[in-house]
Amino acid sequence: MTQTLRAGFTYFAIVMGTGFMLGVIRVPFLVPRMGERWAELAEMPIMATVIFFAAGFVLRRFADIRTPTKSVTAGLLAFVLTVGAELGLALVLQDRSLGEYVASRDKVSGSVYLALLLVFAFMPRLRLSSFSRTGVEQRCSKP
Repeated sequence: MTQTLRAGFTYFAIVMGTGFMLGVIRVPFLVPRMGERWAELAEMPIMATVIFFAAGFVLRRFADIRTPTKSVTAGLLAFVLTVGAELGLALVLQDRSLGEYVASRDKVSGSVYLALLLVFAFMPRLRLSSFSRTGVEQRCSKP
């Protein structure tokens, strides 16, 4: 279980850290030029790519999570941490209520964000399938 927790925290840290760095660029530089919706949508393919590679990284780094149950658990832990961090930032740092935060989200980019969150939660499990089919799992476990 310790490896699953470490994998979930690592997955969360990689994706959330990247999202934070992209936000530092998006908010001051892209939002004024493109608007919030288009700036957020422009960031989504980058985040999807980071999610894909981060899931592969944790599967390689934490061999113990290469089971369907543990890979889903690691992804769901990362999901819960991400949602908690997002809501914590919105409620504490931005001094918003939960209702205000939800209402402030753009309907289009917010919907795509929710879909990407679900992809994020299950990507370790989805990548696990590709590891098994391509034989990467066997190559990764050899000394």
